[in-house]
Amino acid sequence: MPVSKLVGAKVRRREDPRLIRGLAHYVDDISLPGILHVAILRSPYAHARIKGIQTEAALQVPRVVAVFTGSDIGDRVGAVPVASQNPTLRVPKRAVLASDKVCFVGEAVAAVVAEDRYAATDALDRIRVDYEPLPVVSDPEKALGRESPVIHSEWPDNVAFRWTLKQGNLSKVFKDADKVVKQRLVHQRLAPIALEPRGVVARYFPGEGELTLWSSTQIPHLLKTQLSLMLKLPENYVRVIAPEVGGGFGSKLNVYAEEALLGYLAMKLNRPVKWIEGRRENIQATIHGRGQVGEVEVAAERDGTILGLQYRVIADIGAYHQLLTPGIPPLTGLMLSGAYKIPAISIEVTGVFTNKMSTDAYRGAGRPEATYVVERMMDRVARELGMDPVKIRRKNFPKPKEFPFKTATGLVYDSGNYQLALDKALKLVGYEKWKRQQKRLRSQGRYLGIGLSTYVEICAMGPSAAMPAGGWEYGAVRVEPTGKVTILTGVSPHGQGQETSFAQIVADELGVEIDDITVIHGDTAVVASGIGTFGSRATAVGGTAVLQAAQRVKEKAREIAAHLFEADLEDLVFADGKFSVKGVPKKGITLEQIALEAHMARKLPKKMEPGLSATAVFEPSNFTFPFGAHICVVEVDPKSGAVEIKKYVAVDDCGKVINPLLVDGQIQGGIAQGLGQALYEEVIYDENGQLLTGSLMDYALPRAKDVPRFELARTETPTPVNPLGAKGVGEAGTIGSTPAIVNAVVDALSPFGVTHIDMPLRPEKIWRLCQAKEAASAGGRR
Repeated sequence: MPVSKLVGAKVRRREDPRLIRGLAHYVDDISLPGILHVAILRSPYAHARIKGIQTEAALQVPRVVAVFTGSDIGDRVGAVPVASQNPTLRVPKRAVLASDKVCFVGEAVAAVVAEDRYAATDALDRIRVDYEPLPVVSDPEKALGRESPVIHSEWPDNVAFRWTLKQGNLSKVFKDADKVVKQRLVHQRLAPIALEPRGVVARYFPGEGELTLWSSTQIPHLLKTQLSLMLKLPENYVRVIAPEVGGGFGSKLNVYAEEALLGYLAMKLNRPVKWIEGRRENIQATIHGRGQVGEVEVAAERDGTILGLQYRVIADIGAYHQLLTPGIPPLTGLMLSGAYKIPAISIEVTGVFTNKMSTDAYRGAGRPEATYVVERMMDRVARELGMDPVKIRRKNFPKPKEFPFKTATGLVYDSGNYQLALDKALKLVGYEKWKRQQKRLRSQGRYLGIGLSTYVEICAMGPSAAMPAGGWEYGAVRVEPTGKVTILTGVSPHGQGQETSFAQIVADELGVEIDDITVIHGDTAVVASGIGTFGSRATAVGGTAVLQAAQRVKEKAREIAAHLFEADLEDLVFADGKFSVKGVPKKGITLEQIALEAHMARKLPKKMEPGLSATAVFEPSNFTFPFGAHICVVEVDPKSGAVEIKKYVAVDDCGKVINPLLVDGQIQGGIAQGLGQALYEEVIYDENGQLLTGSLMDYALPRAKDVPRFELARTETPTPVNPLGAKGVGEAGTIGSTPAIVNAVVDALSPFGVTHIDMPLRPEKIWRLCQAKEAASAGGRR
């Protein structure tokens, strides 16, 4: 019976049954004989000198085994690594436990190891730390001032790095422009809030000298390399396992102090150790996202043609760099052309140290900031010129025949049809009908707003020359003697669904049933190498490596079949998992039969190695550039500031779709997170560096009732960068949604003279703005 093609089909996630039934294993489910539990004492001060730490009382708590401070560890563990490079980069040393001073609330100063978690936590209260408070700066703009406290005394100021990019004659463009529009934009700090906080289990075998570390990580292979350097162990004696990971969103694309600390403790005590992060710790000491404030100027002709854009932005780095901290703001600069032909672009980034937790990659990582800048300004320019926001976007799109399209920032967009995606979204949402409805409701004192966002993002990270730690990916396919198929991949899925999509790819290539395929990932002792899952790269790069490995397996199987049939290779045909000779369809041999022959090795061609397996490493030639159009319709009540989303349509193009169900799931989750940034979420520190949003009682995530139904559709423009034609989709919803929602709210409030509101658009903020505008208007009438 012919095997149905699976690529492009709606196949339910094969991962879900074990997750739904509670049979999956996360880090906290790992239980080893004799395991000890670790609790970490964190600084309550944003900036203070440590004059002394007294741990004697903590050691007296029953079931406490040991207490460690920074001075106990010394230089036995290396500093937290920074992979991103920049000629102007300043990298302060960050130890796994602070010993001299602390630079943000939540910085680790001591670790208690006990027989159970409760004893370890109780003992934290017995540790006495003598702090000498130091001046604090939590505002990145103030941190650049001459009067600001300097956080790291080895430098004269708080500048962490500078990064600039310029193309085109900006001075002439802005001088000759018919209209110049300026705007200050704030991208507030966000907490990723993965459902599963971070966790680490470490076990050391002193006889073998082997360290095994289970971590809730997105990058097990890169973590293994960095741990070997930090702990001064040979890399081939370190094993990292990423079990089930309950969400990451970029926050687990990192090397954290706790991972090396737990490895050290396991080696020091010769017993396995476990640390599971609490939610307050998670908001304090796991990276934050965004954190930019900038001034943007756009030059335009009166017909809406965009001539140039310049952006000066301050990036709030926090107290230290994490793995990719300096690499995130430049991604904003690279994507400042958006989905448009903008011939002249300039960006100046100043990274600034503040007394806060570090910022780093969070879903979208620099690209949501760029899209927000460009899309807000497209609406601002349209309004200044009296144009429809749809018209100004169409005016500036590159045409499909212009691809590959080189932007002023130096990127080469692979393929695109931006007009088609926008037209489809406009039709689905009923744009003209809503415009008429808006006019009618305004006459009744009701305020409807329509916002759109046409975005493009950079994905499939990416060519190794442009990456801090390699951009290739590893894949292997092995056909067992019984015909079952094993896939090994260097990516580390944690919700993306690659156990399903990779099986679909290989099932089609080898003509086997999907239930005969298993996908293994996340164990560096089993999967030879890899880079990891981030930047919407897993399918476009990792899936391509798996495809290439499967193709090599099929070619070896073809050689074996030709040898058994005593036929020429070109005389064989392959269909439904079986090779046969042209014209003799009944004379065939299945892949399962070939696999057995390959392992028995009695009738193989001369010089052919036994077995039926292959590996591949795919190195992409370019990034990929997914795109789409999101349209949001809202109604705003100026008397309460409440925002009601009436309709939301998203049309996304992620290239060739492997599994529509997985794509829709990624888009829906992404929109929810983008909505969170637009309306609710913000990490807030006060002027003393105290975290005011340190729990989910204070950090406002969108709830089920806050998330509307989405109408999703897609166009499909394959990329030439990889043979799958896939571009990536994990971050698209987050990137497209935020400006669409903000644009809709601003449009709703345009009768009040509102041209911009900084996120998050909380009801109180909207209410106060409307009250102020009404008061000013009333005063003017008097």
